[in-house]
Amino acid sequence: MNKKKLTRTAAFSALGLALFPRRIYFVKHSHAPVFSQRKRREENQITQEIKGMQKATFGAGCFWGVEAAFRQVKGVISTSVGYTGGSLKNPTYEDVCSGKTGHAEVVEVVYDPEQVSYDKLLQVFWENHDPTTLNRQGPDIGAQYRSAVFYHTPEQMTAALAAKEKLQTGGRYKRPIVTEITAASPYYPAEDYHQQYLEKRGLASCHI
Repeated sequence: MNKKKLTRTAAFSALGLALFPRRIYFVKHSHAPVFSQRKRREENQITQEIKGMQKATFGAGCFWGVEAAFRQVKGVISTSVGYTGGSLKNPTYEDVCSGKTGHAEVVEVVYDPEQVSYDKLLQVFWENHDPTTLNRQGPDIGAQYRSAVFYHTPEQMTAALAAKEKLQTGGRYKRPIVTEITAASPYYPAEDYHQQYLEKRGLASCHI
């Protein structure tokens, strides 16, 4: 290799060393959280399309315990905790806890309708929180902890309304049921450390 080639090779190497670390830093620190949330949403969509699964979304207080309850149900394929029902795009946990975004902490359930019915999922939902306390579950206070069913189809809406009415007139609760039943809106997965939070720590429940 002659002197000119050596000089050009050294110049390209120096340029690569100058640019490459900056590129790695930019991707790792600027885009990783966005890619993580986007990837999770895409995986959920693929799961539904390929396997013919259905989706259900519930808010019943702190999403750690709610997720743990649904993960035990036969026919539930996957669960994800996140935020929905608010106005801010891509909210963080801190944003939601501020009470200014309107989001609820929710669990998004992907399930096989041939193994478990939506009515069964509604039963799990009712049994794992108090639907008569407005914007509160136990010590957790705020609109993000509200009782809510976010339906994805007209059939889910009909089933949720019927279940709420049956529970209200069944005599189990003396106070009115305040559960919000509304159409599903954009869902944003929570930060990774919230996913399967109790399972990762060997806990079964944090619910009342």
